[in-house]
Amino acid sequence: MDSRLRGNDNNGLNKLLIGFISLFFFSLANTTSAATPDGFADLAEGLIPAVVNISSSQHVKPKKKLKGLQMPQLKALPPGTPDDLRDFLEKFYQDYGNEDDMAGENLYSLGSGFVISPDGLIVTNYHVVEGAEEVTVNFSDESKYKAEVVGRDSKTDLALLKIKTKDKLPYVKFGDSDKARVGDWVIAIGNPFGLGGSVTAGIISARARDINAGPFDDFLQTDAAINRGNSGGPMFNMKGEVIGINTAIYSPSGGSVGIGFAVPSSLAQPIIEQLRKGGKIDRAWLGVKIQTVNDEIAESVGLDKPRGALVVDTTKGSPAEIAGIQAGDVILKFDGKDIAMMRKLPRLVADEKIGKKVDIELWRNGKTKTVTVTLKEFNEKEEKAALEEEEAPESAIPDSSDLLGMKLAPLNDKLKEEFGYKKEVNGLIVLDLDYEKGAAKQGIKKGDVILLANQKKVSSSADLEKAIAETKAEKRKSVLLQVYRMGDTIFVAVPVG
Repeated sequence: MDSRLRGNDNNGLNKLLIGFISLFFFSLANTTSAATPDGFADLAEGLIPAVVNISSSQHVKPKKKLKGLQMPQLKALPPGTPDDLRDFLEKFYQDYGNEDDMAGENLYSLGSGFVISPDGLIVTNYHVVEGAEEVTVNFSDESKYKAEVVGRDSKTDLALLKIKTKDKLPYVKFGDSDKARVGDWVIAIGNPFGLGGSVTAGIISARARDINAGPFDDFLQTDAAINRGNSGGPMFNMKGEVIGINTAIYSPSGGSVGIGFAVPSSLAQPIIEQLRKGGKIDRAWLGVKIQTVNDEIAESVGLDKPRGALVVDTTKGSPAEIAGIQAGDVILKFDGKDIAMMRKLPRLVADEKIGKKVDIELWRNGKTKTVTVTLKEFNEKEEKAALEEEEAPESAIPDSSDLLGMKLAPLNDKLKEEFGYKKEVNGLIVLDLDYEKGAAKQGIKKGDVILLANQKKVSSSADLEKAIAETKAEKRKSVLLQVYRMGDTIFVAVPVG
């Protein structure tokens, strides 16, 4: 009796357990099914009419014929002519011997775009229409329009076009890219390789990607197939909203390998609105050149961890210089917002209003300091070019000293002339390096000039020796050097051990 009861109880428990397991897997299946779309046909069908193909053309100046050179016709080359010589001669005659080339040529580019208003405003990439003399917009119904470039912004690679039509055009709306999460489904529509109306699907693979395309890099990464010709096309969420403008791909082969990048709508939409209203972008300007704070630099300046933006230089007459910001300062906060990473600062500055007074928290000589700046309008001519990696010639000058694996000498007039430095440049010039020691491994090059050590001027080896001694006394691992290289400056943290 007891045994039968136990058996019945076990059977009941087993049935109940099986029921729970079945319910769990049924729920899991339903959850998975709900998360994965059955298809994208309905969504794509409604969006394709608002996505356009863009072709642009520009005339390239004719090649110059070699003065006084009469080019004979290229005849058949004798058997046994080496392939490299054959290729050279064929290219030479093609470039300089063809009379048809003298008239110049038209270059064409293909891209994508999307309509954002029924009266014909179209968004695309700056590089799709860069230098274009004529822009044509092609719709999926095979209608074509000549387009006018309303405005463009090279910094974010965006452009706004306008076509004239009496018809109300199909259009799409921007969504909020800030709400998009890694793993969300997206679709891309565009004109890859001239094949218009192509739809691809994937997910958001990553957010806030910096691919060194510009100062405001904040790309969405996707594995949806994006190829040449997709540039300027929209990336849609499952609501049919534009959350990105497809701009770039990573591809060793030239085709899609599942790594594409799109400008997020949160960055693009304010730019498009400015272009819509005035045709140009008004950005606030601080006037600092900055670099990343790595572990070595953080340790050398006494920061608890790598953070902020290290000021390499300030532009003369800029808001930063007027406010007293100096090379070697680390900007920790801008208008109350933490600068966790260097690349966050340019976007925060650009998003502010011109003329606004902003508090900036700095790290200087082991202490925090707050300065107030009045932001000016961005002037590209006042911004210096990016760092150049030029190698200076070697020199053998007496009275040099060896410190941190560098042979150094004061930069005198003779050395300035030899290395091409201006008279106002002063410091210690690097004449030679021990490539097994710290300075060379941290990127110091021959011909570099050390201007500052731990934010203090150095004009002799004794000055640098003092800075090294202070660094060791404070139990820091690296001394922070400001280095001048062929017209520009960088900071380098060099180990003192």
